[in-house]
Amino acid sequence: MSNKKFIYITTAIDYANASPHVGHALEKLQADVLARWHRLQGKKVFFLTGTDEHGSKMAQTAETKGITPQQLADENSEIFKKLLQTFNISNDDFIRTSDIQRHYPTAQKVWKKIYAKGDLKKMNMKDYIV
Repeated sequence: MSNKKFIYITTAIDYANASPHVGHALEKLQADVLARWHRLQGKKVFFLTGTDEHGSKMAQTAETKGITPQQLADENSEIFKKLLQTFNISNDDFIRTSDIQRHYPTAQKVWKKIYAKGDLKKMNMKDYIV
């Protein structure tokens, strides 16, 4: 299949330290319009969205709520999924960065490939300050 007939659409992978807001809904609706339009053109579309469930903000928010970061991720990820259902978003998949079976292997593969090419280097933040 030619690249012209296959369309990959993704939204930002939303940070799950809080519930979605109107900006999240707008982005999903815009991506959905694009996915549906391409499907009407007869193109094969894969539309991905999901939640990013790692980082210090997740840990801080979870601690404030008295729950674990995984509990916070599970709770808010479900709310993001409900947003998609509420607006009848036509995404093909919903990925969670805490998904050990699906997300981790691909993330590791990409990371190792980038590292092997020499495209990663360790730097201090002060190296970026002009």
